[in-house]
Amino acid sequence: MATPNSNADNKSRTKTAEALSESFGYAEVGSGDKQPLVDAVFHKVARRYDLMNDLMSAGLHRAWKDAMVQRLAPPRRPAGSWRSLDVAGGTGDIAFGIIEASNRAVHTTVLDINASMLEVGRKRAEQRRLEDHVDFVEADAQQLPFGDGIFDAYTIAFGIRNVPRIDRALSEAHRVLKRGGRFLCLEFSEVEVPVLDRLYDQWSMRVIPEIGRAVTGDADPYRYLVESVRKFPAQRDFAAMISAAGFARVEWSDFTGGIAALHSGWKL
Repeated sequence: MATPNSNADNKSRTKTAEALSESFGYAEVGSGDKQPLVDAVFHKVARRYDLMNDLMSAGLHRAWKDAMVQRLAPPRRPAGSWRSLDVAGGTGDIAFGIIEASNRAVHTTVLDINASMLEVGRKRAEQRRLEDHVDFVEADAQQLPFGDGIFDAYTIAFGIRNVPRIDRALSEAHRVLKRGGRFLCLEFSEVEVPVLDRLYDQWSMRVIPEIGRAVTGDADPYRYLVESVRKFPAQRDFAAMISAAGFARVEWSDFTGGIAALHSGWKL
């Protein structure tokens, strides 16, 4: 596991957060314009989102998500008020994994800003008969509709790079966690293995949009998703942002040579 440099420059992190809020993939957009554009992408891809994740990652995203749930290690017996919040998790993958890993002993709230993604998640919860263990909330990760210190765990998988102000989302994550609560973020990251980085770059920039066109008839949403990965901070830089939000013991683990990384922090 790697840990960040605690002396990272605050001004640099602020500049990074502002730059990300004004980028839609490689395109520069006005302040406040990114969220509607991101919403439009996910309305288009909601029904094929999980299929495209399989195709984009060659199925590896499932192993990475399983590893995330294992790292969280939710309690496997009734644990009173133990609750987790899965943000940008509309289709329910992480939430369902947490519930099933706990032998259905815990409750999870799925929060997403996109109604189409949430509708997919609700249907999947019904199919799995998990309705009593999960609820779905349509809201913004930058302004969570919960009080302080509510949740024991906060998870977000492949969603934080789509939030306009990542620093605000991290601050909100810290606010709603209880003391001793765990923050886990799984996100595409910077490949750090020679040769693999070039192969992955060719796959993602050239092949993935064309797969999206073949599956959904539209390459543009997947072109944005690939470009958003390229704009996201590298592991060390993102870890510094998590630390700046108030989290302690921040570290990360690379998956598949850094194609994805799991970041972790604690609210003390």
